Amino acid sequence: MKKAACFFVTFVAASFLLFGPLQQGTASAAGKSVVQVSAAISLKEALAALKQVYEKKNPAVEISLNLASSGMLQKQIEEGAPVDLFISAGKKQMDELAAKGLIDPETRTDLLGNELVLIISKEKKGTIKSFADLVDKAQSISIGHPETVPAGKYGKETLVSLKLWDKVEKKIMFAKDVRQVLSYVDSGNVDAGLIYRSDTVALKSGVVAATAPKASHPPIRYPMALIKDSKNKEAARKFMDFLKTAEAAKVFSKYQFIPVTGKH
Repeated sequence: MKKAACFFVTFVAASFLLFGPLQQGTASAAGKSVVQVSAAISLKEALAALKQVYEKKNPAVEISLNLASSGMLQKQIEEGAPVDLFISAGKKQMDELAAKGLIDPETRTDLLGNELVLIISKEKKGTIKSFADLVDKAQSISIGHPETVPAGKYGKETLVSLKLWDKVEKKIMFAKDVRQVLSYVDSGNVDAGLIYRSDTVALKSGVVAATAPKASHPPIRYPMALIKDSKNKEAARKFMDFLKTAEAAKVFSKYQFIPVTGKH
């Protein structure tokens, strides 16, 4: 038994020594240039589709997506996370990174626009039809934290503009990002929520009840820029250029974004 056990251990060790380096070599042999992209979670489906298209055309490049609220991504970048390209769902986060000298200002571009919409749970379908209905027909409402979630900031600005904030503030459940707002509404944990129109592609049971008036909040813009300390600027810049093409615009439009152009 001891001999058998000894043989087994020797075999496993030998296998590791033989195949371990081979596996590492295969990964290294792939030689792909990895572009680290930190992007607002509302871009999840659109960027997943564009990643597939881009990698198929550029097999030597891998697009690595890190998706979260824009505020959380900003904090990660400030703390030195390895990021090549940042796409924010709001101007504030990009402005603050720019003020700290963490982005390449020459690469900053407004990529997309969006709309803010009111979504409601299936139980409230036909009951809540407008923002005004939130006052007496909604028991609970969710928006993202205004300090870290751009959609939450626009949501609060809209409710303030419509003179509803003071009337509904006590009903609000704050969420870490727009997808959590969507989840709360879909599950029926809250009656209503404010998210971007692009996020509605992920709705399961909730429905859109109304669109926020354009005058109720500043224009929604998604700025993108290369991070100043990027280790892969050339490849990241090429991916940025791709995101500004007509081909990419069609994909963004499919997911309810509004392609825009122009430097900040």
